[in-house]
Amino acid sequence: MRYIEPHGHMVSRTTDDYLAMVTAGCEAVCEPAFWAGFDRSSADGFHDYFCQLTEHEPKRAAKFGLPHYAWLCINPKESEDLGLAADVMALIPDFIDQPNVLGIGEIGLNKNSRNELKVLERHIQIAAEYDQLILVHTPHLEDKHKGTRLIMDALKNESRIRPERCIIDHVEEHTIGMVLDEGFWAGMTLYPESKCSSSRAIDMLEQFGTNGIWMNSACDWGISRPLAVPHALLEMKQRGHPTDWIDKVAFQNPIQFMSQCSKFKVPA
Repeated sequence: MRYIEPHGHMVSRTTDDYLAMVTAGCEAVCEPAFWAGFDRSSADGFHDYFCQLTEHEPKRAAKFGLPHYAWLCINPKESEDLGLAADVMALIPDFIDQPNVLGIGEIGLNKNSRNELKVLERHIQIAAEYDQLILVHTPHLEDKHKGTRLIMDALKNESRIRPERCIIDHVEEHTIGMVLDEGFWAGMTLYPESKCSSSRAIDMLEQFGTNGIWMNSACDWGISRPLAVPHALLEMKQRGHPTDWIDKVAFQNPIQFMSQCSKFKVPA
């Protein structure tokens, strides 16, 4: 079954993971900027990271015939230091025209703090100024509902931002409805220990339908599975869902969203 991995932190994975993904049917991978497993101390570290995302990681993926796309930002976990955040965000315009950059992400909130919100709002302004797609991280806390509402309000407060060009990731049962109702795209992240299991994700698809939703593995430094999406596709098949239903979620939907950026090339 073909699929696109629309949110995979491949800098944290081995080349064996690339091989396994391609073997399982992956036809493109998209990598948002995120936390490195530790807090970086200067904008220089982010400069090198942006080079890694836009120059080096695409070459590594290409060895396996896999197109690689990226998103740029300072992630919410490192947004408490407003000075550092300002320095990092000042770097983004220098990289935004790179051929594999799809937009700004994964921005959002971690602890729903005032500083995080200020940095989120500045990222949104950058996306509006450069007409970029937006990929959003929602908190992994019990206040995910509050954080999701704060994020959607911030996006709606910028009149130049269109909801259909924003995907709000890490949705769960108590947030997916509000995201879709506001016209945003929703991303379901499949993790073995947190966020969302395959079974829960498929339950949500059965309840809310397949429009405006994608699923991803994130596959970062922590406990995660780069093949989470094809495993979920197998479960869909076992539940009796038809091939076109599965293909829409795993392949067509990511294409529909990311094709709003002219740099994204639909896999042949």
